[in-house]
Amino acid sequence: MARVLTAAGPPSAGAGRGGAGREGSAMTTVGVEEEYLLIDPGTCRLAARGEKVRAAAGLAPFVADDEVQPELLQAQVEVATPVCATLEEVGGHLLRLRHAVAGAAEACGCRLVASGTPPLAEGLPAPVTDKARYREIQRQAPQLVAEQMVNGMHVHVAVPGRQAGVEVLNRIRMWLPTLTAMSANSPLWEGHDTGFASWRTLIFDRWPVSGVPPYFADEADYERRVRRLLSAGVIGDTGQLYWQARLSDHYPTVEVRCLDVQLRADDAVMFAGLIRALADTAMRDAAACGSAPEGDMEFLQAAMWQAARYGLSGDLIDIGGGRHRAGEVVYGLLEHIEPALEAYGDTREVTSLVRRLLERGTGAELQRTALAAGGLEAVTAMIVDALVAP
Repeated sequence: MARVLTAAGPPSAGAGRGGAGREGSAMTTVGVEEEYLLIDPGTCRLAARGEKVRAAAGLAPFVADDEVQPELLQAQVEVATPVCATLEEVGGHLLRLRHAVAGAAEACGCRLVASGTPPLAEGLPAPVTDKARYREIQRQAPQLVAEQMVNGMHVHVAVPGRQAGVEVLNRIRMWLPTLTAMSANSPLWEGHDTGFASWRTLIFDRWPVSGVPPYFADEADYERRVRRLLSAGVIGDTGQLYWQARLSDHYPTVEVRCLDVQLRADDAVMFAGLIRALADTAMRDAAACGSAPEGDMEFLQAAMWQAARYGLSGDLIDIGGGRHRAGEVVYGLLEHIEPALEAYGDTREVTSLVRRLLERGTGAELQRTALAAGGLEAVTAMIVDALVAP
């Protein structure tokens, strides 16, 4: 994230967009990180020009230095919004950053695309960005790094402390498969359809600490288990906690990481609204009813696999263990977070975007439609155009 998020409690019912929450406290803030691919416009191959794009003079004065960041591989670039109090701010910053970085990429002879995986993986392995941490990760797992050309969207939501953050993690983990299915935007790999809506999810699940996070008894339990992983040498630092949701070590936030990067900025805004409302609902539930249900880990893993396989085009497994049509599970999520959405004044915007998603399909479905109509060139044209769509 570009700047530290200020922690705040859940808003009171009836608070307006960008207004006060509980009397005397600010609205819970949110921030978004997005990872993008760089591709050659003529060949659709990966273009290892990340450092050139970041250094492009065209980024200033529209983008601050800390808003565009390096990624593991040089055919990627990451952006981070400032702290946002409203979804309108999130959308404005994402469009600003997307336009600026897309312009810088074009000036460097490549194109910026928001897809969870590259339509064409020729050009792999892309060079690793020259940072000591990235070189050490490559030494640890060379083949995984070679195939780590995947791009996600991370949503940070402010929490008033790490214990509150653990309470949020315990309550939102049941919803991570649903969010993954909704965000699916990585069906292609090496020029062909993988059969998965989110192939990125499968690639990321190969790391030693990944997938749905476990249930934690409290903050001390979280810290103890992280220390054990570090002392065992399984991970080199807490940045390698590749759980699909985790506590940030740099900001007072919960970071949800299960999402594929989105084709359009307004879909990213939708997820920022959903996840903030989920976190606030979790904090309310923790205050009202104590312990969260643990759920069976193997069942959550199976639900995540199902979500990655089918996205919204097949059945999903809901938090109670039932198998339902995807739309029913998505509307169950909206019902669960409705009071928080209403408190922020986000109900109309978020629900209309969710309905559009259900009608139009996920990014994975749109990529497959383009592939059937015109091959990889059509896919590339579609995802390039969608990046800065209003």
